[in-house]
Amino acid sequence: MAQKDIQTRDDIFLLVTTFYEKVRANDVLGPFFNDTIKDWDAHLQRLTTFWETSLFMTRKLEEKYYGNPLEAHIKVDQQFDNSITELHFGIWLNLWYETLDELFTGEVTENAKRRSRKMGTFIYLKIFEARQAN
Repeated sequence: MAQKDIQTRDDIFLLVTTFYEKVRANDVLGPFFNDTIKDWDAHLQRLTTFWETSLFMTRKLEEKYYGNPLEAHIKVDQQFDNSITELHFGIWLNLWYETLDELFTGEVTENAKRRSRKMGTFIYLKIFEARQAN
């Protein structure tokens, strides 16, 4: 079956759920996520909304993502004794790209790669800034 580009919320939900199955099973990333997230169904819906808002920017106001991923990542880093490193972000990004390439192809898919790389870099830098502030 030929791959298609990401086109719908259902496509994004497939991407997010497939990706987080890999993350949860990963020896390095799994403990951070599995020890932190208690309601996976709600988390997957929230991340689907995040990526839908990020990639399509056409959602109705009531369906837009309003969370603060930066604050959430800083808090997790603090809970794990400031142990998040570039290795964690590298693994996360590699699993994200791998999942995208397995499921989709096209411009929106490439945009998801660009956005994830920028987001990962930004969050990584902000985690270290927060460490310096404490």
